[in-house]
Amino acid sequence: MSRNAILVAINGTQAGDWIPLLRQRVKNHDLRIWPDETGNASDIAYAFVWNPPRGLLAGLPNLKAIVNIGAGVDALLSDPTLPRVPIARAAHPDLTRRVVGYVVLQVLAHHNRSRLYDAQQRERVWQPHKHPSSDEVAVGIMGLGVIGSEAAAVLARLGFRVAGWSRTPKTLPGIETFHGEAGLDAFLRRTEILVCLLPSTPQTSGLLNLVLFRKLKRDGAAGGAFLVNAARGKLQVDTDILAALDDGTLAAATLDVFPQEPLPASSPLWTHPKVTLTPHVAGDISPEAFADHIIAQVERFERGLPMEATVDRAQGY
Repeated sequence: MSRNAILVAINGTQAGDWIPLLRQRVKNHDLRIWPDETGNASDIAYAFVWNPPRGLLAGLPNLKAIVNIGAGVDALLSDPTLPRVPIARAAHPDLTRRVVGYVVLQVLAHHNRSRLYDAQQRERVWQPHKHPSSDEVAVGIMGLGVIGSEAAAVLARLGFRVAGWSRTPKTLPGIETFHGEAGLDAFLRRTEILVCLLPSTPQTSGLLNLVLFRKLKRDGAAGGAFLVNAARGKLQVDTDILAALDDGTLAAATLDVFPQEPLPASSPLWTHPKVTLTPHVAGDISPEAFADHIIAQVERFERGLPMEATVDRAQGY
């Protein structure tokens, strides 16, 4: 049997899309499918995974590398038995375009009063409302990786007053940047529409809370403070978002992610009049676009090249 096999362990509905494509495109390795076609664990050198069960990868004694079929690796890194081998995460221009498109759509919706006009349409109310020029509105991007940096650049081209915040110093052409704990309050004070694109780490857990929301700019041209979270659900405190919406700290929120997914039917977020929610689709990954990229990581590894978008375990992303 092959001692260079690839295990595909996709825990979720995506498996039905990924597995036929990988069977078709993987040419030089024996492909094993968890849980029914794993075979001899000693044969497996590589693993393509999404949310695999804890302990699964620890049972592969000859594992050389892991490729995460997704951008978020918090669930993978939470496994205390995870082997100490290189990990690459999904990174592709298609993913960047999807998330940036989502962010721009939601920022423009808040800027253009789309929720208000949607409500008026249902009531057959013809009532125009003033809205400010984009260069009067301050947008803040939390997280300046590849996606956050591109989102900041696109929104700046649309005329918004864009700033970014990151854990460590970053420089972006034409974009005001803040960093670290020392720069966070100043960043929040000038921000009316807050966009979160941070990774999920122990340091970011619960970051989007009432204390933070109260530091946002509420007396600017946008007419209040707005939240867009297209990052990870563990960053937000749902009860604090609801409290902030109810007391006017937040004028509205767009949420694509939640601490518990699927969002329970009992959650008040479903019916809150100031909430737009989507079912974790901002960074929806297309297997057709990503399959070759995923396979290429193994090919790079076997040629002695570093895999792309490798994970820094110490940083958590």
